[in-house]
Amino acid sequence: MTYLTSEFFDFFKELAPNNNKDWFDLNRERYHQHVKKPFDNLVRDVLEKIVEIEPSIANESKDCIFRINRDIRFSKDKTPYKMNRSAVIRKGGKKNKGMPGLYFEVDCEKVRIYGGVFEPKKEHLQSIREEIAYESETFSRLIEDIQFTATFGSIRGEKNVRIAKEFQSAAEQQPMIYNKQFYWFAEYAPKIALEDNFSDLIAAHFSIMKPLNDFFIKPIEHIQ
Repeated sequence: MTYLTSEFFDFFKELAPNNNKDWFDLNRERYHQHVKKPFDNLVRDVLEKIVEIEPSIANESKDCIFRINRDIRFSKDKTPYKMNRSAVIRKGGKKNKGMPGLYFEVDCEKVRIYGGVFEPKKEHLQSIREEIAYESETFSRLIEDIQFTATFGSIRGEKNVRIAKEFQSAAEQQPMIYNKQFYWFAEYAPKIALEDNFSDLIAAHFSIMKPLNDFFIKPIEHIQ
């Protein structure tokens, strides 16, 4: 099934130099027809496929889709609208920040499909580091998996310069313990979003990342 069309990208190309409420209001029906509704349908079908893989993700699509409106309260950039559509599929939906899952975004320049932990709380990061130290062989096997590395490359994220003494020995064996974030992504040309199997492609990425996501979910849920 085809979800997005060239009109999806045309809308954002015209929004770029006209990122204001007056223009958006004049084009609101166009937005609903060619951007919002098709993307909503895409997320609904992706969610259905992912629930077959991980039944514990019992969200509705509306709980996964981010608004197109930007939060400009603390930003120097006061343009009111985002230049992409995005969604996250994980336990608890978009409000459950820090929980590993699948995030994807579509814009005129690229399609990105993410996984992992982007904003762990302090106590979650501590628990993740303990899990990596205790299960270092399992962790190394997961991040070196051929299918994972071929799809996503390696884990990304900011790192601490120093680390607690309790982790220093383990960090010599697995330097990724220094990470403050643990995330990864695959990037494609935007035209891939126009293909019939786009929802299948996204769900397939979830399957590939699931073992590593599950590794991070365990220590997070252990202390919740």
